[in-house]
Amino acid sequence: MREEAEQRLRRLRADYEVGQGKLAEVEQQALALRETLLRISGAMQVLEELLAEENGHVPTDRSTTVTVGE
Repeated sequence: MREEAEQRLRRLRADYEVGQGKLAEVEQQALALRETLLRISGAMQVLEELLAEENGHVPTDRSTTVTVGE
């Protein structure tokens, strides 16, 4: 019985380490995606302001601006 429990514990520890590695990878991907969305949001804001200036007014409503959060 003890041998089986120790063997299971070793497998669980190995699975846990694999899971931690995958979680770190996904968290890094999420960070990269948030940064990309932030850049896109900034570019959208600049273009909206340029278009508004062309039309002769400065927008006061920022409802179309994308908010990037966690």
